[in-house]
Amino acid sequence: MNVEETPPPALPVPATALGGRRALITGSTAGLGQAIAARLAEAGCSVMLHGLEAPEAVEPQREALVRRTGARIAYHRADLATPAGVESLVAAANAELGGVDILINNAVVRHFASITEFPPEQWDLALAVNLSAIFHAVRLLLPRMRAQNFGRIFNITSVYGMRGTAGRVGYVTTKSAILGLTRAVALENLDVDVTCHSLCPGSVLTPGTESRVEELMADRGIDRGAAERLFLEGKQPGGSFVSPRSVSDLLAFLCGPIGRDMTGAMLPVEGGWLAS
Repeated sequence: MNVEETPPPALPVPATALGGRRALITGSTAGLGQAIAARLAEAGCSVMLHGLEAPEAVEPQREALVRRTGARIAYHRADLATPAGVESLVAAANAELGGVDILINNAVVRHFASITEFPPEQWDLALAVNLSAIFHAVRLLLPRMRAQNFGRIFNITSVYGMRGTAGRVGYVTTKSAILGLTRAVALENLDVDVTCHSLCPGSVLTPGTESRVEELMADRGIDRGAAERLFLEGKQPGGSFVSPRSVSDLLAFLCGPIGRDMTGAMLPVEGGWLAS
């Protein structure tokens, strides 16, 4: 290049191009799922919320998100422990939104016990909600995604999909299995613009972790800062919780056209936990 020449300005690459897209997020009335739903609504998506709460309990939250974003927001109550529950959620999303372009499998159950004391019914529930519900949702929504040549599927796993921990056999097993499911789905759809990723958050300050921090404060007689550091000890080396916005911004970014050539990845958002 001649030194007098000025290179043309770089064209901005939009992080999202989501106006008109339709998203279904399981487990989205609180915590990380709620943050993802809000982020996608901000980006122009129509959103189907999901949870176990009665519709009237979720209505104030739904209305507030509509007022803030102007997006179309619906809610459906469904128990994902059964295939029928997943089918009802998918049918509701198709009816309310006219289809689903972006699927986020976030719903999860947890039980804490050693394997010898782990109730068999809790094992079966973990397999059903944490794993089989993903299979059924993808199975039902993938044909239309392929036909329209666009789909984004995100399976929310965890650091514990890559590492073991005592007392959480149901959670560790299902989160590990999600990685394999994600890779299989990704490889089966390389011929179309349908991608599938596992997002791997570390400890996010959700209602569940909030209650455990508060228990530490009460049990140990310590302040909040000390309780958070104790909770995160041996986990995130930075000593602070992952922001839900970090996860939701990454997800929204990969929903756009820049995400076309990236699929089947395990994407850590865990403050260096896996590097330590």
